[in-house]
Amino acid sequence: MSDELDNNEEQNPEDIDHQNQESGDVENADNSETITKVTGMYRDWFLDYASYVILERAVPAIEDGFKPVQRRIMHSMKDLDDGRYNKVANIVGHTMQYHPHGDASIADAMVQMGQKDLLIDTQGNWGNVLTGDSAAASRYIEARLSKFALDVVFNPKITEWQASYDGRKKEPINLPVMFPLLLAQGAEGIAVGLSTKVLPHNFIELIDASVKHLKGKRFTLLPDFPTGGIMDATDYKDGVRGGKIRSRARINQQDRNTLVINEIPFGTTTSSLIDSILKANEKGKIKIKQIEDNTAAEVEILVHIPSGISPDKTIDALYAFTNCETSISPLGCVIEDNKPLFVGVSEMLRRSTDRTVDLLKQELEIRLDELEAQWHFASLERIFIENRIYRDIEEEETWEGVIAAIDKGLKPHIKHLKRAVTEEDIVRLTEIRIKRISKFDIDKAQQKIEALEDQIAEIKHHLENLIEYAIAYFKRLKKDYGAGKERKTEIRVFDDIEATKVVIRNTKLYVNREEGFIGTSLRRDEYVTDCSDIDDIIVFTEDGTMMVTKVDSKTFIGKGIIHVAVFKKKDKRTIYNMIYRFGKSGPTYVKRFAVTSITRDREYSLTKDAKGSKVLYFTANPNGEAEVVTVLLRQKGNIKKLKFDLDFADQMVKGRGAKGNIVTKHPVKRVELKEKGLSTLKPRKIWFDETVQRLNLDGRGELLGEFRSEDRLLIVKQDGTVKTVVPEMTLRFDDDIIILEKWEPKKPLSAIYWEGEKELFYVKRFLIENPDKEELIITDHSDSYLERIFTDYRPVAEVVFVKKRGKEREENLEVNLEEFIAVKGITAMGNQLTKEKVLEINALASLPYEPPEEKNAEDMDVVDEEDVSSEEDNDSSDTDDDAIRSSSDEDTGGEASGGEGQTSLF
Repeated sequence: MSDELDNNEEQNPEDIDHQNQESGDVENADNSETITKVTGMYRDWFLDYASYVILERAVPAIEDGFKPVQRRIMHSMKDLDDGRYNKVANIVGHTMQYHPHGDASIADAMVQMGQKDLLIDTQGNWGNVLTGDSAAASRYIEARLSKFALDVVFNPKITEWQASYDGRKKEPINLPVMFPLLLAQGAEGIAVGLSTKVLPHNFIELIDASVKHLKGKRFTLLPDFPTGGIMDATDYKDGVRGGKIRSRARINQQDRNTLVINEIPFGTTTSSLIDSILKANEKGKIKIKQIEDNTAAEVEILVHIPSGISPDKTIDALYAFTNCETSISPLGCVIEDNKPLFVGVSEMLRRSTDRTVDLLKQELEIRLDELEAQWHFASLERIFIENRIYRDIEEEETWEGVIAAIDKGLKPHIKHLKRAVTEEDIVRLTEIRIKRISKFDIDKAQQKIEALEDQIAEIKHHLENLIEYAIAYFKRLKKDYGAGKERKTEIRVFDDIEATKVVIRNTKLYVNREEGFIGTSLRRDEYVTDCSDIDDIIVFTEDGTMMVTKVDSKTFIGKGIIHVAVFKKKDKRTIYNMIYRFGKSGPTYVKRFAVTSITRDREYSLTKDAKGSKVLYFTANPNGEAEVVTVLLRQKGNIKKLKFDLDFADQMVKGRGAKGNIVTKHPVKRVELKEKGLSTLKPRKIWFDETVQRLNLDGRGELLGEFRSEDRLLIVKQDGTVKTVVPEMTLRFDDDIIILEKWEPKKPLSAIYWEGEKELFYVKRFLIENPDKEELIITDHSDSYLERIFTDYRPVAEVVFVKKRGKEREENLEVNLEEFIAVKGITAMGNQLTKEKVLEINALASLPYEPPEEKNAEDMDVVDEEDVSSEEDNDSSDTDDDAIRSSSDEDTGGEASGGEGQTSLF
């Protein structure tokens, strides 16, 4: 750069001005100052810098999967390798002969490689990827190459070399790595204008994929993380730009008030995970009492939750608001031919495997040349000694004569050789010692030649069947180094967690109805409900206006608030019943509607924007309850009937924009509640998706049945515990569940279990008397276990007995459990099944049973909001004064929401 400046200074000023004008320089005529643009600087210097960072620092090469610093570390360790451990400080110092960027970058890169436990055999404190603890100083820790690295990374005979940065040493351009190392280790780096993030993959799966590729079969690669955890790779997209995976911690319920985290997401540590949980707790999004970090060799974080807080909901909240779930975006960027290349992991593996085949071929060809050279000289040596050609040189006085005599003596015997005899071959013959000639054994020499011929034939066979040889090579790697490298990260499909459903209601919502304010700071006003700072609030006012707004400390809605609640998106089960006066003196209408979607902070009129409208009666019914009300009219004119009943069950549920049906054209004095209603919604069909271990309403998985608001789920676990739960979509289920079905309170359960103390099988039949309590149905002896449980009304079991010595096996016993034992309490021990030794107990087809028919409540439908506009004209048609237009019932569908209906009278 200084030379350029010197040269510019020596140029003619006119030439400089001409160059400035060509480069776009601008001259100010007033002050004769020249402004020089820096486009040239950016074009040259910055581009050089960017290229250097991309090629020499941050991005790995596709050929061997190494960044330059990693490649130089491996080369230095090979230089120093003597089978013993070397101080890392010594290795770092040695590597500085090849890497000109200081010891810190080398030591950091080496620690990262050592923590991956693949290429470097470590000794000492190398840090902990689980806790984030850093490694000890490089003078305290030691390292050597692993057996795997020595096996697959190095071969000087097929390595291309280049001069080091100062020209004093030679370093490899690329190491001859014969394994998809980049995918096994992963890589991450930020360069100038681009970055790379190749996620680590499973060692065994990479080998299996390489074998499939060589066989011409398809394969799929998914990441596998050293931290374990659970992963949803649905959107992985082969690791190319734009893909994404979701990684979750493995959280289990230790007891009712304790959760345990055993594995953490990739890219996090126990420290960062705990910090994120504490921050979420401080913000009130989750509620915990205490966190204990017992992590050592394995992760163990205990999360203690307060009594009364749902563990299932807390687990979901941890995934929603903390680092227990992370999103990772891969970016497959590598260097090929000194250029960045964006490529997926499948293509990376194909290229690595093809390169391995090429390197294996080079190795075989070099080995073949070496063996043929050994065979050639061994044959010459035998001819030279066996035919006593060495005697022909006794009378020769010159070196040329010696060479000629040996060449002449060999000619009659070299027809079977595969190449011509050179002067170099003859010189080597002259170097054979007399002691070796005197002890020469023709038979051993022939055996050596035959052994070489066998090896040559084997090498040629491998070259002719190169793909089979490569497959055998990969299988050997799997056999020799695959132990202990099984997949750590479980692959699942995650369900989406709605934050509003799992957030802890950490604050209280208040309302000032007269002045029209809602908020969390109005502590002197009327309490409404608990809420969180991410909730939306739905508000209805007396003039028939509706609004949904975000929770805040104080928000003005409008005077005359009649209903406030936390808004649930896409909630079709909450039905609003409303009677209102249209305008100042118009008729009275009735309507039922659901609110499923809105625009936040927008006012919606429920009365067709009629000025002076007033809501006379309003209820919010979480399960579509339809009550009966009494309408009282004002005395006016010749009205004969001043009082009549109205049943909301006769009204069709429509959209919020519908006008409704006319109740009366006469003035209404007031509306009174006469009779509370039952739910008019159809039962919800609930499915269980075993893939994500969740309930759903979308038809995924196994249908559990149709559930009303009072119905519950029966859960029986392998440990003998039984409980019933309300089927909420946020429930989580363990893998040890053996029964999951709709609970019928009057249907007894039949269990056969092994009683550990008496060492016999017992039978019991019982009803669940306390639905909210989890109970153990077997004895609490440590050896007791649940053998079979039946949920049929009249179950039948088959008992297979153990065959006694010298006797025929007893016939299988069929047991009608309904007749065997009566229904008793859940804590009863039951009756002994048999004293004979039992081989197995099987379930047979149950006996027929016809349950009594149940009368269901009348069903009805919710009309989608998109369809209500077409019905507005029909709603406004004339009817008799006191007549109420009836409508057919339809299904509302949607999700259930618990709670009591809220009633307002005006």
